[in-house]
Amino acid sequence: MTTVDQWTGLHTRALRRAMRMSVRAFAAHLGIAVRTISKWEQHGAGISPRPDMQAVLDTTLQRCDPATRLRFEMTCPPAPDPVSPDGPVPGSSDHESWSDDLDRAAGALNAQNFSFAAHLLDRWLGRFDPHTLDQRGLHLYARGTTLRGDLLRDQGIIAGPLSAGHTYTRAQSLYQQLHATRRAAQLDLSLAVIDEMSGRLDTAVRRYQLLADDQRLDHRDRTRALLWVGTTLDKQGDHDQASRIMTAAGQTFDDLTEPEDWSVTQQKIALAHRGAGRLDVALQHIELARSSSTTPSPLQRVRLDTAYGHILLSDTATRNEGFAILDQTAATATTYGMNHQARSIETIRRQPTVHRTQASRENPRERAPPAPQRRPLACRAPALGLPPTRSPPTAVRRRDRSGQPRSGRAGLHRRAVPRRLVPAGRLHRCRQPDAPRPVPPR
Repeated sequence: MTTVDQWTGLHTRALRRAMRMSVRAFAAHLGIAVRTISKWEQHGAGISPRPDMQAVLDTTLQRCDPATRLRFEMTCPPAPDPVSPDGPVPGSSDHESWSDDLDRAAGALNAQNFSFAAHLLDRWLGRFDPHTLDQRGLHLYARGTTLRGDLLRDQGIIAGPLSAGHTYTRAQSLYQQLHATRRAAQLDLSLAVIDEMSGRLDTAVRRYQLLADDQRLDHRDRTRALLWVGTTLDKQGDHDQASRIMTAAGQTFDDLTEPEDWSVTQQKIALAHRGAGRLDVALQHIELARSSSTTPSPLQRVRLDTAYGHILLSDTATRNEGFAILDQTAATATTYGMNHQARSIETIRRQPTVHRTQASRENPRERAPPAPQRRPLACRAPALGLPPTRSPPTAVRRRDRSGQPRSGRAGLHRRAVPRRLVPAGRLHRCRQPDAPRPVPPR
């Protein structure tokens, strides 16, 4: 019979898939919260359930039918290597395999293959203790932790103890221990990005401004920090200053021959012009960004299409096309698990803002004329093709000097009603003025 000495997140995931259950159904079967199962599977081999839950998992596995246990054995991770008193120490062959897996994980992240990247990273991060590693192993562990932070950031996990920010902080402490100042400064830049994504714009713009002059970074990273200063100012509403800063950053990327960074800069400049109401200029820049991107990843394509749809949504003439592009982009973001992008698209769709063009701002006469007032039916009679008629006279009763009405036919007289044009046939006893009167027979 299959037994597990120490249950980890990888074992619980294998058992759930062998039982063909969803996360919610598996949590209900074990009698625990859904978020507990999600935390186990997210950390993989780096986490182990409590002893009481270990016994519950053992009982669950024993009660499975043979087919389920066979599926569990096929997907169950292999047993770890024997652990020394100070923990496992990787050899030279492990270093080479670890480095290759980190390169493969970076490629999977660029293609937004999050599940495969997480499998490659957890395979090594959960195997070794950083306190028992040599300098090369510690460098590989810090690099893997950084890629783990990139994975959580692209998935939109930016809050909580298991978020991208805490993962970047752990990686930064490892690089500081290795005296890798440039790597630590790059993680400062990544932490500033997390502040911007979390809505802490004042903190983010201060960190960006400091990093734009930080000599620990190379010229490209300092220019990125300058670009993100403009991005944060654009989110704060200072669109003109943001466009000037981002234009300077784009010129630097052009001098450095960085086509991808230059394309991202054009996209952000387009959004700044959209915020200022210059939709024609925004469309020019977004077209440059879409045409100059050499090998866009799924994440970059989603960002470009989101910006393009946002610009089209800002004009009443292209609003429907903008909604269609955003719907398609939201489906792509959901397919690849880009939760932060999907939430941003939903926010844009729920609060569409219609901006006037720059010409309409400068020349108010070009605005749409107000709707005409609805005139009375009597005034519209000629426009309706109806001949005008007079209202019939009204019979009133004379009154004497005391104000009492007189009796008999002598007290009645016909008072003419003021002329008022009405459509023919609309009032009772209304006749045409030119119609001939009937002649009585002799």
